[in-house]
Parts: sequence; C-alpha cells; structure tokens
Amino acid sequence: MDLAFYTNFATSLVAQENQLNTLEQEVATGVAVQTPDQNPSAWETAAIGTDQLNTLNSESTSLADIQGQIGNVSDVYSSVSTLLDSVQSAVEQALNGTTSSANMQSIATQVGASEQQLLGLGNTTGTNGTYLFGGTRGNVQPFQTQADGSVTYMGDGGTSQAAISSDLTASTIANGEAFMTGMQGDGYASVTATSSNTGSGILLPDGVTSPTAAAAFQASGQSGAVTVAFSGSGSDLSYTTSTTSAGGVTTTSSPVTVTSGSPLTIDGMEFQLSGTPTSGDSFTIAPSQPQSAFSLLSSIASTLQNAGSTSAAVTSQALNQDLSSLAQYQQTVVTAQAQAGVTLQSLTSTTSNNSTQETALQTSVSNATSVNMPAALTSLNENLTAVQAAMKAFSSVQSLSLFNYISG
Repeated sequence: MDLAFYTNFATSLVAQENQLNTLEQEVATGVAVQTPDQNPSAWETAAIGTDQLNTLNSESTSLADIQGQIGNVSDVYSSVSTLLDSVQSAVEQALNGTTSSANMQSIATQVGASEQQLLGLGNTTGTNGTYLFGGTRGNVQPFQTQADGSVTYMGDGGTSQAAISSDLTASTIANGEAFMTGMQGDGYASVTATSSNTGSGILLPDGVTSPTAAAAFQASGQSGAVTVAFSGSGSDLSYTTSTTSAGGVTTTSSPVTVTSGSPLTIDGMEFQLSGTPTSGDSFTIAPSQPQSAFSLLSSIASTLQNAGSTSAAVTSQALNQDLSSLAQYQQTVVTAQAQAGVTLQSLTSTTSNNSTQETALQTSVSNATSVNMPAALTSLNENLTAVQAAMKAFSSVQSLSLFNYISG
C-alpha cells in the first residue's frame, strides 16, 4: 500500500490546523506576538515599553499619594489663614474705642475658642492616619497642651523628599514651623507698655530706617532691650532711652523732645508716638523672639480678659503689639500655603506628562504586538475554508473505487 499520499495529506493538514489555532488565539486575545520567537524585534519593543509603563504606573501611584497629602496640608493652611483673619477682625473691633468691657470679655472668649480650633487644625491627620504637621514623627500628636495651658510641639522639623520625575522632587511631609516660628511684633522688635502707665501714649512700629542696625538689635536677644522713659509735658515732653549690659551697667541717652505723632528712631527702627504719655510713663522695646501661634492667641485672650483692670492705653499697646505679631503669622501661613501650591502645581504637571507618556507607550506596545484584526479575521476565514475543503476533498477521494484499488 502506498502511504505517501496519506503522509503528505496529514502533514499538510497539521500545518493548516496549527496555523488555524494560531489565528484563533490571536483573534481571541488581540495579541499577535506572544513569544519572542514569533517576532524578536516586536517582542523586545513591547517588553521595554511594558517595563516603562510599570515604572510610570508606580510613579503615578506615588504622585497620587503625595498630591493627597500636600493637598490636605494646603487645605489646613487655608483654614488657619481664615482663622487668623477672624482673630484680626476681633482685635480690631476691640481697638475701635467703643467696645464695652462686656464685649471685651465676649471677644476674649471668641479668641480662646479660636486657639482651640487652631490646636485641632495643627493636629489634623492625613488619609494615611499620620499627623500632617509632625515632621518625621507622624505617629505622635504634634501639638500637645501642657498642665500650665501652654502648647508644646512634639514633632520635629524633618522633611522627606521624594522624586516625582527625573529632575524634580517634592516634600512628602510637613512640620510645625508655620505654627511655631512667627516672630513677635514686626519681626525686629516688640513693644510693651509698663502696666503702671497713666497717660494715653502708645508706641507703634513705623518701619525700619537701617536694616543692618535693626537686624543687629533683633539678634541681640533679651539683653538688648531698650527702655523708653518719658518726662515733662506739653512742649517740654521728652524721652530718654536706656540699656542695661550683662554686667548690670545701665546707659541712658540724653533727653529728646517729642510730640504726639512724632517718630522715635531707635536702633535703626522707627516708632510713632500716638497719644500723650504722662511724665513717668515708660515702654520696653525688646528684640523680637519666636512666639507660637497658640501663645499669641492666648496672649490676646488674656489682654482682652484683663482690659477692665488696666488703662485703655496699656491695653491698646498690648493689642497693637499682638496685631503686629498676628501679621507675622498671617504672612508665614500664606507663604507656607503658596509653597504647597507650587508643589501641587508641579505634581499636577508631572501627572499630566506621565499620562501623555503612558498613552504613547501603550500605543507603542500595542503597535508592536497587537493583531491587525481585519487581516487576522480574513486569514482565519481563508484558513478555515481551506481546511474544510481539504477534508472534504480527502473524503471524496477515499470513496472512489480507483483510490481504493490504488491504496490496496
């Protein structure tokens, strides 16, 4: 029996069926290159593109986490800014000269409540459960009230930078600087009226005439405090300045004539005299020191609560001083929020760029390995028809008597 016919047919049929199976798999999966041997170049292109896509997907996940964290920080700064603005309005109301003692007490209660609200904002947690402003100590409540009512910062000033692109990093955590590092007064000096003052005079910061001298004064610490003492009255009103060295030696300047509304220039800083001091009234100008926002609000509330037991001028001096300090914090918080905004903008831009890259890489991988569906379907139909025709032809040949004779 001649088996060559059967062998040739079987070999051809197996090849056609293998091709048919391959086409069916390509149509079912949409992938034309599933192993390196099918198309080494396309496989390599797809592999490299897939690795890059995985890296971008990982970066996108990190970016989303950072965006969420920094977004929460920015929201808190916005709330703090609004709160400080409301305290400013309350202090200005207390300074308008028509606020009654009862209303002073009411405003004091309002400011005290603001301090508690600020504490809650400072202890805000992020979506991951850690405290937003704890620095690297995110698991520790950063702002804690002590037995004496003061608030202590338990976090640290640590930061953590994460790469969000090949040439850009962003801080992934915040710390308590915006709540703790504001300077008293105008940033150079703070002014306190002696509680025994009986006149209507107050000293208001009115700018800097010598930044170098003012900075040196601020850097001198508490030992650099200057006492401004007034004497005389009317056209004979004058003041002297005195400082005391670390060794206890007091140096007093010569008297300088002054009138209400006149500027006083002291250590590169200018102060405006408002109202009229009584002879014997005095003020202390001290170098500005860091003051926590909590301490500031507590000081404002205390001044308002004690307004009935001190002269109007002494209360006004303290509240004006607090307004200057409040302005320092308002600027600090606005700056911190702006920095968070810049980071968020960079993150948004990077996310957009990554999305564009992902789309391009997905297209590249698809072009390298995806099936040309119309062509694959046509080829599948043609191969299926060919196999069916071959099987039918073989069946017909088997039924011929001559074929049976030859094969026998």
